[in-house]
Amino acid sequence: MAPVGAAADAEKDYDRELGVIEAITWVTRSCPSGVVVSIAERALETIKAEGASAMRQQAYLVLSVLQGWRGERARQVHRSLTRYLEEGRS
Repeated sequence: MAPVGAAADAEKDYDRELGVIEAITWVTRSCPSGVVVSIAERALETIKAEGASAMRQQAYLVLSVLQGWRGERARQVHRSLTRYLEEGRS
């Protein structure tokens, strides 16, 4: 059954910038690579255990393994994580 209402809108809102946790969560839900999903799941576990101080390193790790994932959601996740990492350099 297809999502309706807000759920359908959330699934198709590819222009919105995602937060780090949300972006990594989308990787776990949408990326076809089991290896990448596993790394993203471990990244979320690490952030949960270590807190915000671990987010930059985990975002970089997940971004670096996203090479083969394609599509609108993949572009949104890649763009969001890249912006997050670039903002930290300023």
